[in-house]
Amino acid sequence: MRPEFKTLLTIIIATTGLTSSDLFLEKIILRTNDEFEKVSDFQAKMVVSLNVPGLRMPKKEYKAYYKKPNKFKATTKGFGVLPNTGLFTSPEDNFDNLKNMIINKDQSELETNHIMISGTLIPDSLKAKFPNEYAKLSFNPIVDVVVDTSRWLIRSVTSRIDTLKLFQIINYYELHENKYYLPSMSKVEYFIKDMKLANWLKDDLPSMIGADQQLKVNQDIVKGMITVKYSDYKINRGLPDYIFKKKRLD
Repeated sequence: MRPEFKTLLTIIIATTGLTSSDLFLEKIILRTNDEFEKVSDFQAKMVVSLNVPGLRMPKKEYKAYYKKPNKFKATTKGFGVLPNTGLFTSPEDNFDNLKNMIINKDQSELETNHIMISGTLIPDSLKAKFPNEYAKLSFNPIVDVVVDTSRWLIRSVTSRIDTLKLFQIINYYELHENKYYLPSMSKVEYFIKDMKLANWLKDDLPSMIGADQQLKVNQDIVKGMITVKYSDYKINRGLPDYIFKKKRLD
């Protein structure tokens, strides 16, 4: 590092109260967001497979449309289920939902060029309604975001309370047109650890939806998986805004 740059960096840290770790964290977020922002819009085919206890749905095909900053629409024939996970939310917006972020250095199982950012989820960032203020204040899951720093992509997002996983999404990417990395597949896993709910699912659902239904219940953990596969991308074609308007029901 050149001496003049080291001096400038020292001045920035001293005058803003930022640590070198804070600046590194900001760099990761900015670089990851810049990579995401290369795509202004796209349309693609999505095939969704659902494996959730108590729900049966064959593979479903969607036409998906995205336009930055936050327009997204998916259409299909008949009934379908999509994960409400912010699959196409910018990294900057996702990190804005976290507080007390740190570079997590305790993860020895990370792949080369992968780094984990951990932070506490801000309850007010959720769309969920809490029964009271105490419930909101006591709900403090940790979110671990793994970033591939060789390509500046979000590899996975895991929400947990202590060591108990609540939710995890893992993304796999392919390079398109030699310059755009976009998901080829996303795996979304939900974990529920609740004795009453697990027992209810174990005992009651088979009689309700058929004795052949196999529930994935292990030590009162109910696990559901949604797999989304993407193909036939058309990128930066200038999608018009009217595509995203909701149809009026007269």
